Amino acid sequence: MPELPEVETIACRLRPDLVGRRILQLEARWPKSLWPSPEAVRACEGRQVHRVDRRGKHLLLGLSGGSWLAIHLRMSGRMEWAGPHLPEPRHARTLWHLDDGRCLVMADARKFGRVIFTQDLAGTFVDLGPEPLGDGLTPAVFAARLQARDRAIKPLLLDQTFLAGLGNIYTDEALFRARLHPLTPASALTRAEATALLTAIREVLREGIAHCGTSLDWIYPDGRMQEFLRVYGRAGAPCTACGAPIVRAVLGQRGTWTCPRCQPEPGVSGYSPRHALPARRTRPP
Repeated sequence: MPELPEVETIACRLRPDLVGRRILQLEARWPKSLWPSPEAVRACEGRQVHRVDRRGKHLLLGLSGGSWLAIHLRMSGRMEWAGPHLPEPRHARTLWHLDDGRCLVMADARKFGRVIFTQDLAGTFVDLGPEPLGDGLTPAVFAARLQARDRAIKPLLLDQTFLAGLGNIYTDEALFRARLHPLTPASALTRAEATALLTAIREVLREGIAHCGTSLDWIYPDGRMQEFLRVYGRAGAPCTACGAPIVRAVLGQRGTWTCPRCQPEPGVSGYSPRHALPARRTRPP
């Protein structure tokens, strides 16, 4: 699933060619992806694209009349161009025919993507957490949010109602940079550790954006961040900081990569028993 850097990259690439274009027709080949209904989403027809933005993992198209299209690519969605001299991509599910003769296409092999039409963007995302790169998320605010949660830090960071835009890759990378084990209870973090974690999150996201995201398969092929990952997907490889082999475990049905020396597990080194978490089931990597 594209995370914040990948969606930001998609928005930046679409913006020059899409802003100012008018949507002539919506072609829905997989109506189940259109929310709240195919008829509601067809209200985008005739509207001009004024803005291309991002909120969390959603691509946003701001339209004339104050309405929005929010596109969530989920597991296999891609945004492609088609037109007079460009072939239509495989698995085209939603096509926006534009006034310059081209089509903006959401291709989605697994059909999990969603297109939302709304005139109340704030209401649509009322349950979404703050943007990790936003000015409003100060170290003090972030520390207070962590202190109010007793969950392990990795599943908390993956919770889009807590923080918008992080996924498995950048969460593992940020936790490594902050030298925190994924099972560390959020409420156990000191103010200094919370500040270091927020700094690490922002650093890895900005790096990801600078490298156009991470490409690990054919779904998102154009990123370079995979060349700079320090733990994710590197099981058995030496840690870039200490040389210990990176290990892979399963936490909450997610593959999780850590350095056992740089990120000691709670209860192993320096954590009091009151902060220890219950034993968890894991399966071999």
